[in-house]
Amino acid sequence: MPHSPSSDPATSATPGVPADRPAALSVEGLGVTVSSGRLTAVRDVSFTVGRGEAVGLVGESGSGKTLICRSVLGLLPPGCAVSEGEISLADEALTGLSRREWDRVRGTRVGAVFQDPASYLNPSLTVGRQLSEVLRVKLGLDRARAAERTVELFAAVGLHDPAEVARRHPHELSGGMLQRVLIAVAVACAPDLLVADEATTALDVVVQAEVLELLARMRAEHDLALLLVSHDLAVIAEVCDRILVAYAGELVEDGPAERVLNDPLHPYTEALLRVATVDDWERRELEVIPGAPPEVGARLPGCRFADRCAFTAPECLDGPVPLRETADGRRVRCVRGEELDLSRAGAHGAREVAV
Repeated sequence: MPHSPSSDPATSATPGVPADRPAALSVEGLGVTVSSGRLTAVRDVSFTVGRGEAVGLVGESGSGKTLICRSVLGLLPPGCAVSEGEISLADEALTGLSRREWDRVRGTRVGAVFQDPASYLNPSLTVGRQLSEVLRVKLGLDRARAAERTVELFAAVGLHDPAEVARRHPHELSGGMLQRVLIAVAVACAPDLLVADEATTALDVVVQAEVLELLARMRAEHDLALLLVSHDLAVIAEVCDRILVAYAGELVEDGPAERVLNDPLHPYTEALLRVATVDDWERRELEVIPGAPPEVGARLPGCRFADRCAFTAPECLDGPVPLRETADGRRVRCVRGEELDLSRAGAHGAREVAV
């Protein structure tokens, strides 16, 4: 049967999460190694996602977003491993679960939606049969009830003529329809948490808006916690309550979405916003962040963004920079964060995030 949330009133200690909202996901001190343990790709990552909360995870390609999500799902690729830290889903520790234990958790307590949904569906089976099998295996439904429930779920995610859709193979459906099918599979067993990793990247603007609206509705109706990973700040701004900013395998900022977007504390966050905003399209030159991220596993003396930052000071290179809580309850990994007026530096607050 679907998992029932614990009545334990324990809540997240992460700044930005309402005190009366139980944590659906807790990540504490996560480290991930690649190349069979030779290189550290993710380090000191801590955050929570509350019940009914949408948290966005943003950053450049290679910032560690997908490795963080795959760690939460127990789906790290060969050669990668969680090297330190703890991951918990409500009242259950996920770190160190066996493959069989992960098979029990995935689909029932945590669901996932990825980019390119067709690659996660069997091309030789109808989409209805694939969802029915999930219901039979995970919830123990008989064949008739599973088929009936499949049609109900397809209708719930906004697929027109759901009974007919259930009889179709993946190649007979559009990208937007396939993404809705995958969302139906992900929420079929009423999970506590949904991880959406670049779930709208390959969709056109209209379909993307429909899928985002669907995710928002599912979250509201089922008190579903959502961890949304995207390089698209417009998507994050539309959906998320709180934003985590990742750079070079670390979280560098965490705070309410509106505050992060309009008053960033970390120079990297300001740079991301600056290159993603729109002024006068006829006169605007392409904005870029100078330099390049450090190589995976690079050992640096201080801030990992220092060589690309316009505000670097000697103290930035003195040693590792911790993710610290600020006076207003946000978190930032910058020794100068609160003394810099980055909202004026980039003037992005008066701009619109590009769609």
